[in-house]
Amino acid sequence: MIITPIYDHILLEPIKDEKTTASGIIIPDTAAEEHPQKAKVIAVGPGKINDKGERVAMSVKAGDTVIFKKYGPDEFKTRDASGKEVEYLIAKEEDILAIIK
Repeated sequence: MIITPIYDHILLEPIKDEKTTASGIIIPDTAAEEHPQKAKVIAVGPGKINDKGERVAMSVKAGDTVIFKKYGPDEFKTRDASGKEVEYLIAKEEDILAIIK
């Protein structure tokens, strides 16, 4: 399946960081109830159309690592070619807070 975002939407793959306590105990992401706020940009739409009818270029591109608003994106799950379940997020460009370099 090929997913192509439209307008100013961005397809994100969440980056799930494992957290480590001060004593070295690793807390897996499944134990945390927080949504990940870091993701890899998989695909971007062509951009929003402004009031003049002009397309506004996107600020991010595929391959960027970004930080996004915690509850901004919509989640969905699909299966990859091998049948493994994969989680993605769809966010609007305004939900992206920063690009990590």
